Amino acid sequence: MAAINSNDAVYRHENPIAKLVAGVDEAGRGPLAGSVVAAAVILDAPIAGLTDSKKLSATRRALLEQEIKQKALAWAIAESSEQEVDDINILQASLLAMKRAVLALKLKPDQVLIDGNQLPPLEGYSMLAIVKGDLTEPCISAASILAKEYRDRQMMALDLLYPEYGFAQHKGYPTALHRERLQQHGVTPSHRRSFGPVRDLLEVSHDK
Repeated sequence: MAAINSNDAVYRHENPIAKLVAGVDEAGRGPLAGSVVAAAVILDAPIAGLTDSKKLSATRRALLEQEIKQKALAWAIAESSEQEVDDINILQASLLAMKRAVLALKLKPDQVLIDGNQLPPLEGYSMLAIVKGDLTEPCISAASILAKEYRDRQMMALDLLYPEYGFAQHKGYPTALHRERLQQHGVTPSHRRSFGPVRDLLEVSHDK
């Protein structure tokens, strides 16, 4: 799976003993369509306004995304496809995307901070899972912003491909609008067939 690299970042943690620290977060675990995206970021200087991407306006996220990419010592974005989500489940696909993002960094961090309570299968890395880390660790906050912005652009592209589904509005999440459009137009190749609403619709179609 392809990954997007930065200009090679590294985060010098305020604690000099910690050395290079990467923050990792994902976007897109809950939607019914599209890949799950993860980002890894290593910062070397504070960036004002970093927090959980979901707490930021779209305008503010876009501005911070550019600032992160300009100022981070290294950043990378990776993903697991809809097919991988269906094959190995969303949790394992999320962890796989995180692993890919960390491995895509040009510099190996001394420590990796993961948002949540699960660690990706990475050998040779010192890792720590932090629940709600995107609210407390700037490098994780930065990763959450990059991942969400990247995935939102994927949804805008899907909206152009399938305008009748409203992806620009719901970003793939199981909103009333999305469920209604699924009922009206059926399942696209970008939908996750292992997710309940999509699976149920396919089963009904198969029984007819």
